[in-house]
Amino acid sequence: MRWFVFIAFVSWLPFAYAAEPPKLDTSRGDRMIAEYFRLETAKLREACLADIHSADDWNAKKGEYRRQLLDMLGLDPLPERTELQPVVTGKTEHDEFTVERLHFQSRPGLYVTGDLYVPNNLKKGEKLPAILYVCGHGGVKKDGVSFGNKVHYQHHGGWFARNGYVCLIIDSLQLGEIEGIHHGTHRYDRWWWLSRGYTPAGVEAWNCVRALDYLQTRPEVDGDKLGVTGRSGGGAYSWWIAAIDERIKAAVPTAGITDLQNHVVDGVVEGHCDCMFCLNTYRWDYPLVAALVAPRALLISNTDRDGIFPLDGVYRTYSKVRRLYELLGKPNDLALQITAGGHADTQELHIHAFRWFDKHLKGIDRPIDKVATKFFQPEQLKVFDKLPADELNTKIDETFVAAAPTPVPPADKDAWEKQRDGWLQQLGDKVFRGWPVSGSPLELTEAFNVESDGVRLRAFDFVSQQGITLRLYVAQRAKLDKAELVVVNPLDTAGWSEFLATFRPAFEAQLQGESLPEANAIEWQSTQKMFDSFPWVMAYVAPRGIGPTAWDQSAKKQVQHRRRFYLLGQTLEEMQTWDVRRAIQATRAVTGLTETPLWLQGHRQMAALSVYAAIFEPNIKRIDLHEMPASHRDGPALFNVLRVFDLPQAVTLAAERFQVVIYSPEKDAWQFPQAVAERLQWEKRFQLRTPPQPKAAE
Repeated sequence: MRWFVFIAFVSWLPFAYAAEPPKLDTSRGDRMIAEYFRLETAKLREACLADIHSADDWNAKKGEYRRQLLDMLGLDPLPERTELQPVVTGKTEHDEFTVERLHFQSRPGLYVTGDLYVPNNLKKGEKLPAILYVCGHGGVKKDGVSFGNKVHYQHHGGWFARNGYVCLIIDSLQLGEIEGIHHGTHRYDRWWWLSRGYTPAGVEAWNCVRALDYLQTRPEVDGDKLGVTGRSGGGAYSWWIAAIDERIKAAVPTAGITDLQNHVVDGVVEGHCDCMFCLNTYRWDYPLVAALVAPRALLISNTDRDGIFPLDGVYRTYSKVRRLYELLGKPNDLALQITAGGHADTQELHIHAFRWFDKHLKGIDRPIDKVATKFFQPEQLKVFDKLPADELNTKIDETFVAAAPTPVPPADKDAWEKQRDGWLQQLGDKVFRGWPVSGSPLELTEAFNVESDGVRLRAFDFVSQQGITLRLYVAQRAKLDKAELVVVNPLDTAGWSEFLATFRPAFEAQLQGESLPEANAIEWQSTQKMFDSFPWVMAYVAPRGIGPTAWDQSAKKQVQHRRRFYLLGQTLEEMQTWDVRRAIQATRAVTGLTETPLWLQGHRQMAALSVYAAIFEPNIKRIDLHEMPASHRDGPALFNVLRVFDLPQAVTLAAERFQVVIYSPEKDAWQFPQAVAERLQWEKRFQLRTPPQPKAAE
């Protein structure tokens, strides 16, 4: 009976009168998150290459760094090099060169369309250096038909061919002849990409790897003399392929890199789509990507007024990498070219790039007497007459990075412990790597302590991590001598509004610093009755970005701040999970609650975050989960988590340690924890219950 009554009272939060969301004063949150991003960026900047003091240091670590980059691109382990199945669909002639219109499959169903520019009048058996030109976002369409980026950038291919190079220009996934998506988080709210460990940068990198494979099959190509260049998005892909594949002997990434200071603090991330970024699991700053090209020939090329690749960040990147080239004894194989202008494809940029390849792939120095010119109409460079029915380009995000297979319930305790330990290791290595080091001071300070209507409400401020200060509200019966239970409630935006509406009738003066919704007197009376009837303490916290620390609520800023987190090797939800952990620790630090049995109660997305917080915190007795999503596909975005497992397995980890009660009508979704609990005889530690009926609005 006691537990039934507990449900009736403690579960009030999600079923309360639906308060109108208040208009938020976001100035505090905006200042806080700006400072947080500044501090986190500084940490990564200072750590980048700081442990490299000699050539031996670099040679000892570069293999692991390359593996990490491959992992962050979704390419560890490398996919199978399946048959390319190249097809030349036609040829376009020019007096000085021939363009072969072709496609190949970098993996079955993932088509790469491209144009191969081959100089005419080659001598028998002659082999030429080859340039892989990777396109930025310059799509060309007529009447709704996409001709690909390669049409926009055709002048590069023609220029290289007229000067004695074979040049393969390949379309990118987005804006190619088969139009895939780069803007998953930028535009389409595909935050599950982060949980899956997917970034279109990985697709572009893999397509480049296979493009090199194709070039090395061509009889006109000297496979030991391969270079890469491209601008904007193509500049970024030039970095990916040059960093992960040492077949590239010379690289000229143009307008394709800057550091985290520019992206996160200065805000240029807002001008970039997801193809520009790896999933920063290992918390790199971008000079480390550039470092992986060393000691091969690298020309970093940019203009001086590029708004999305600012000069200061480009120079900082170059400066860090220059030190490495000097340590490796190759200072002349790194250079920086800066020309006048904005984010534009200029002849000045082309000329220096061409001379760089001449020097490092041909060993010559000659004047450039031909300009880059577009010779063809889009129709003359199109590969497909009809797009292939078996293409996976438009849905490659679903399969490019393999999700963890659905696990089978372990046969016995030993099998479970092995499975559990492996999962916990992966959670630390791949999912929550962006968490701070545990053990920093909470700096818990009491903000107020008042009584009203027989209820005592206290507020405590605590430091979740450097730059993030949150408030914990603790409520109980005014004259309670000893609490038998404390329940920690992490609040989402709806929960925060309901908390304010419920406590406003008695504590408006203390809550007046917040944007208050209309008071809910009925819920306040219900809460009073709960405290009168039971010796319980209720604690409430709004993690970062919610309630007191909410920042700019515009759709654009909400999206771009979430993207800033993932550039720092975190997700907003991961760090909110950390906030829940710290709120539990803060509750334990409140006088009189150190040894009190502690429950967690979470709703919606906060239910899922509460599960992970509880997995990593000791001495949790029970957790109640309401309206929780059954999968990270619909739930909170956590780095790489779907490469490890899904929410039912996280619940199982929790159920081994304490009681888990899920209120859900989706019984089938929770078969795994139910089966494990039954098999390992975790008596009553996992329970599925029918959700209580919502209260009718008064």
